[in-house]
Amino acid sequence: MHVHMIKETKGIPGVLTDRWLEGHTVKHCALSLVGEPIMYPAINELLGNLHERDISTFLVTNGQHPAAIRSLRPVTQLYVSVDAPTPESLIEIDRPLFSDAWERLQESLACLKEKGQRTVARLTVVKGWNSDEVEGYAKLIALGTCSIIELKGVTFCGKSDASNLNMSNSPWHHEVVAIAKTLRTELDLIPGIPKYDIACEHKHSCSVLLCRVDQFAVDDPVTGHRQWRTWIDYDKFTYLALKNSRDPTFKFGVEDYVADTPDWALSGAAEEGFDPTDRRHRKKKKHPKYTKFDERGVPTHDCHNQALGYEERTELERLMEEKKREILGDNHETMSVVTTIRDGERRLEDPSLMFRGLVVAM
Repeated sequence: MHVHMIKETKGIPGVLTDRWLEGHTVKHCALSLVGEPIMYPAINELLGNLHERDISTFLVTNGQHPAAIRSLRPVTQLYVSVDAPTPESLIEIDRPLFSDAWERLQESLACLKEKGQRTVARLTVVKGWNSDEVEGYAKLIALGTCSIIELKGVTFCGKSDASNLNMSNSPWHHEVVAIAKTLRTELDLIPGIPKYDIACEHKHSCSVLLCRVDQFAVDDPVTGHRQWRTWIDYDKFTYLALKNSRDPTFKFGVEDYVADTPDWALSGAAEEGFDPTDRRHRKKKKHPKYTKFDERGVPTHDCHNQALGYEERTELERLMEEKKREILGDNHETMSVVTTIRDGERRLEDPSLMFRGLVVAM
């Protein structure tokens, strides 16, 4: 089926021949978006079969089946979705089937300590719903001290009966970065757990990675330069996983199959997570009208990355102040307002974002 689907893309504008040919060979398998994969009775047999075929495995679970996590064989990367920081918000966001969903999530996260391979706490940031209780996330993550914390902004896919989200609930990349920094600070306050730091970011997917320093970072004792090793040596993992399959007493860990992170993927890189060997395509030749902003959200650079003049910046500041008065009134303690409307939908208004979505045709 996979090869059949790949063959159908031949001739589509933009499809590169070398990538098309490469796609005929399956190298990675994401066990996600097909229900709860960990409930499949033969999941361990499936994982073993994939590894024997030199296919990496990325398994995502919703954290409701801790016993299944414990019995899971080594996975290239194991994710637990952490959608909410409190029992109340978990019910609102996930609408779980189990009455003890919160306790199941906590136990599932605690199980991650027992896994020897890469583990990830995946946090989907939903503005107006779960973005303000970072301390709660830190306490949950401390239960399992996972290898990686992935923060990703929710993607709005249109209205449906199954969701009461709207476009204002999708955060901008800079907002996800800010939450990641706050989460790092909260984690630093918890005694007895490993240190985390921001390693990578990918602006296009609105995602940031906080990684354990002891597992992925190498600091030069002379220069102080930090080298991140968050990439995966897939051949090495396959070798180790197969050895474990033949001899269950053989153990291996995260550090045994790490690889150097390329510079373009590091947090703060000019490429913003885009692989420079790929070409970026923009729809209808639309580009951001402004490329840089100050801490208030006022633009400082135009679409060509040139600094704005004093008069233009002053006018933009005036427009933002006007918008603040319209939305916030005399409330100077917050930068946004969340309004609950029909069917529990929450709409968020934030004056600091008023210039970020503007585009120009180029």
